[in-house]
Amino acid sequence: MAEYPYPEPVVRITDARELARDLVVIPNQGVQLVPNIGIIGGTHSVLVVETGLGPRNAETVLKFAADYAGDRKLYLTTTHFHPEHAFGAQAFTEFATYLINRAQATDLATKGTAYLDMFAGLGEPVARQLEGVKLATPDVVYDNSYDLDLGGRVVQLRATGRAHSKGDQVITIPDAEVMFTGDLVEAGQFAIFPWFPPHDTDVSGIRWITVMEQLSATAPQVVVPGHGDIGDPQLLADVRNYLQLLRDETWIRRDSAMSKETIIEEVTALMIERHPEWTGREWLEPGISCLCAEHAVDI
Repeated sequence: MAEYPYPEPVVRITDARELARDLVVIPNQGVQLVPNIGIIGGTHSVLVVETGLGPRNAETVLKFAADYAGDRKLYLTTTHFHPEHAFGAQAFTEFATYLINRAQATDLATKGTAYLDMFAGLGEPVARQLEGVKLATPDVVYDNSYDLDLGGRVVQLRATGRAHSKGDQVITIPDAEVMFTGDLVEAGQFAIFPWFPPHDTDVSGIRWITVMEQLSATAPQVVVPGHGDIGDPQLLADVRNYLQLLRDETWIRRDSAMSKETIIEEVTALMIERHPEWTGREWLEPGISCLCAEHAVDI
């Protein structure tokens, strides 16, 4: 990963806004390595989605959530194990029940330390936020699906299977028709492919397309991406269409025995031509490399 050249990755609650009754989002305000964070309430409990990068960001989120919850019970969940989403969970240990899917818990236990070291090496702004991180152990682990009753509101937690990571999950609030996707979906940027061979090759472009087709079929009215502006169902379609195009253009060239270097060069240029306004161009090469590796492989 390249060194982090962006503003300090700090969660700021000043622009927190209500999406629906008793459902608040703290937006990432376009800052890299800051996720969109959710606070979802029911009559007796409140669920927090994502922690922010490291314990200090998580303490900011916890204070906001605790003030919002009042005397209601707190739960925490994270969409996947990557540092800006889950590496602040320790701040919630004495105050909330940490609930995630089993594949994510395995990712956290087996890869967490390596990702901590990798992200800390991105530069001082990131390393500063990761000081003192202790990887938390979840209190409750589920296999494929979990319905969390917050009191008058049930939140659906669903493991999607391997895509952006092995442990992705989405969080849906049916009565509000809102879905939190984590990094399965980004708004206004190219999909993040954590393709880091030989250290981590769990991302799957093929499975990711399948997951996006499944999510699109559920047709939530509001989509909260991992990063970027909150959107509608078109955001799911945009990501699906992009991933399909990336796969098709990569595989057409792979079938012609074109060199990987030329494939990367040509497909990168094409994607930028199609989406010149999108950020995250550094993720094009890993995405193309991942799909090259998946070419003609049974996933």
